[in-house]
Amino acid sequence: MQEYIVSARKYRPMTFSTVVGQSALTTTLKNAIASDKLAHAYLFCGPRGVGKTTCARIFAKTINCLTPMEDGESCGQCESCVAFDKGRSMNIHELDAASNNSVEDIRELIKQVQIPPQTGRYKVFIIDEVHMLSSQAFNAFLKTLEEPPSYVIFILATTEKHKILPTILSRCQVYDFSRMSVENTVAHLRSVAEKEGYTTEDDALQLIAEKADGGMRDALSIFDQMVSFTAGELTYDKVCASLNVLSTEYYFRLTDHFLAQEVAPCMLLFNEVLCKGFDGSNFIAGLANHMRQLLVAKDASTLPLLEVSEKTRQRYCEQAAKCSSKFIYRAIKLCNDCDQAYRQSHNKRLQVEICLIQCAQLSDADDAAGSGRCPGKILKPIFNLGALAQPSPQTAVPQPEKAKTGTHAPQHAAHTLNIPTTQPSGQTVSGGPRLKKFNLNQLGPSINVAPPTHTTEEKNLETETLEAANKPYTQEDITFQWHSYVERMPLERRAMAMRMRAMTPKLISHNTFEIVANNPQIAQYLLNLKDNILQTMRKNLCNLDINMSVRIADIQEVRHITSKPALYQMMVQRNKNVQRLAEMLKLEICM
Repeated sequence: MQEYIVSARKYRPMTFSTVVGQSALTTTLKNAIASDKLAHAYLFCGPRGVGKTTCARIFAKTINCLTPMEDGESCGQCESCVAFDKGRSMNIHELDAASNNSVEDIRELIKQVQIPPQTGRYKVFIIDEVHMLSSQAFNAFLKTLEEPPSYVIFILATTEKHKILPTILSRCQVYDFSRMSVENTVAHLRSVAEKEGYTTEDDALQLIAEKADGGMRDALSIFDQMVSFTAGELTYDKVCASLNVLSTEYYFRLTDHFLAQEVAPCMLLFNEVLCKGFDGSNFIAGLANHMRQLLVAKDASTLPLLEVSEKTRQRYCEQAAKCSSKFIYRAIKLCNDCDQAYRQSHNKRLQVEICLIQCAQLSDADDAAGSGRCPGKILKPIFNLGALAQPSPQTAVPQPEKAKTGTHAPQHAAHTLNIPTTQPSGQTVSGGPRLKKFNLNQLGPSINVAPPTHTTEEKNLETETLEAANKPYTQEDITFQWHSYVERMPLERRAMAMRMRAMTPKLISHNTFEIVANNPQIAQYLLNLKDNILQTMRKNLCNLDINMSVRIADIQEVRHITSKPALYQMMVQRNKNVQRLAEMLKLEICM
């Protein structure tokens, strides 16, 4: 029975031309050999399994070749090349620094340096994992590394360049090996499969290359494992089952459900994934990556970033054509937020399910969720919220058959100034409309504002709530909606929210309530919030004719409390129980 050799050893490159994915580096080494400009020390850096030790061996074999080729390759037939291929060359010495990292090991190496080569021109010392040497060993090696004999060449290899002392780096020519690309890995695996007589699918090789994460040795090891599992027939489904990788078919199906706004199938599909033993974190990370692939496939200029097989690439392009860019932006943001919150969540399954529900409710026509850069985490209401906000009819204000749009708030004994309040649509900040800049010096002590014309958004709202429009409301309803609005203001508006909390709206006509501000600055702020406040109240109270008037308080209305008795009297006016409590406890007001 023939001895079995793993693919990583059996198909290890023997010449520079067979090295995969390092063309720039091998060309540099071949040119250096051809021009006979060899350094005395080299440092090969890079991740595992990308060919550092392999290139060191090929380099050592080539510089000792007795009849080198014109292209800088070794002949493979001379005595030196044959001895190297059979592993009996005395000119090449390999040292594993991971297990030989002491000062004594370096001293033994220095003794071997003094012996010239018996055949060939150079004696090559390959020190693998050189970063594992101790500091004392590095110091003992410095002098020999800087001025070795003319026939000695050192090749150091490491996966952790940052651990090498600067004094060592300065004495070497440094070559940085790059990670293997998915395309190069797939091409090499396909070549190995053809030589071995295996049948493969491109998607299966693609999955193995992605799992290897840039290491060719890892890819070949996984390849051998998959060959044993599939008996030489590598299909995508079998490789997925063996590697415990979730098939992209689930994500394609899930995206179709998102586009159809089907919530129930999304929940069932996620349950199927959990039943197969996959973790919710890996699932949501895979979904975010799938959305990223759709975004890449959306534009022809970014298609090279899509590292998948041609068949899968075509499928991504077809599904990306069905998705709008705004939908993909919002879905990526939702998946990313879910991935970040997954670790802190106590109910991890619910966290993922909420994300799936939100993705299934994304719609191009729904601009309330955001512009695509920052989607709102809002679930669509199941019930008609307008019907739940019906005011109490005890003291309802009678409504006319048709509200007059030219109604103004009553005039006060002060200067008045009309200020335009119309805002451009779509200019919003968190928690309210963007503040407009006015010259505060133009503000008088009293402000009288005419009702604004209804915008397109308000007309749409009027159409949606046609059956429930212009319902009666009371002073209590206006007060409740005012304080509800204040409580929902963002934290960065806390100071203004506290001032607004102390204000009480007052009905001054059948369709207008008045807010009294203490100074022009607060009045200006309320004017900037006017459209947003009215929109909220009109929706919650189901009345499109509600209007707000803002004025600055007269001097007589602004009361400054300068004494404790005055403060006590103000508390009693607000709550009669304060006086009863003071009498029961026999409290006295101190000056």
